[in-house]
Amino acid sequence: MTTLLVASTGGHLAELHDLVPRLGVTDRRWVTFDSPQSRSLLDGEDVVHAPPATSRDLAGAIRDLLVARRMFRRHRYERVISTGASIAMSFFVPATAAGIECAYIESATRTDGPSLTGRMAARLPRTTLYTQYPSWANETWRFGGSIFDAFTAAPVERPRPVRKVVVTLGTHERYTFPRLLNRLVDVLPRGLDVLWQVGATRIDRMPPDARRQVPVAEMRQAMSEADVVISHAGVGSALAAMQAGRRAVYVPRRRLHGEHVDDHQVAMARELEGRQLVVAREADEVSLADLEAAAAWSVRASPSVAPFRLVPTIPS
Repeated sequence: MTTLLVASTGGHLAELHDLVPRLGVTDRRWVTFDSPQSRSLLDGEDVVHAPPATSRDLAGAIRDLLVARRMFRRHRYERVISTGASIAMSFFVPATAAGIECAYIESATRTDGPSLTGRMAARLPRTTLYTQYPSWANETWRFGGSIFDAFTAAPVERPRPVRKVVVTLGTHERYTFPRLLNRLVDVLPRGLDVLWQVGATRIDRMPPDARRQVPVAEMRQAMSEADVVISHAGVGSALAAMQAGRRAVYVPRRRLHGEHVDDHQVAMARELEGRQLVVAREADEVSLADLEAAAAWSVRASPSVAPFRLVPTIPS
């Protein structure tokens, strides 16, 4: 029977896509938003595009709920698995009402405790909850492993000079990152070959070749050819850089500056720097020395990673 894989675009979708081989799910259908990322990442997959919903977007969540109800009336699913965000609840509520098991895997960005979506999911019957950090696992939240367990970093013997750079500021429509873009316009010397993915961010001194969004396949190719990747501290960007073998310069957004809903990216940057998988810096601190430090390391996929085991719920 089919498993429904549900996630919003961006880091949530990147995480779930990266976890699928460890979940052992073969008969599957995806539900996400229509975007260059989802079209590229899920090419060849069975995909349903739901209406987009942003953070704490009640109207968007209701639109997705209506899509979910129609889908559950037309087809019987074995299970629903989601990494968030609000679209998870839009599908979990009608799924649990129909007696379908749900599994919520909290984002790796949540290093200290569950998100709002996670706390809401914990109130639903027939829903199992997973954290990617053993430090806050308990009787409610099971530790299932981490997406970052698949990667290790090490210095390279002969670091390359920094000539080719990928900058990705994320593609969230509501939250922009002008502090970092302004800093990079100041710091990056002329003559560098730079691919700019800036999302909705706009500044007075926009790079002339800045792009709102780059398709996943093109971004992967650009990262694999780059000497260094500079990224906001999102999970999707971190995964993309690691998969390309790059140790990114990783810059968290700050709630104080209206760059995100909270400071979970600060904790994310701290976690990945502790694993030596990124060079974490604040937006106003990024320097050419940081780029050189990042380019002096490479990231590799581990040869074997334990499965992310899902435990059946106890009927309630």
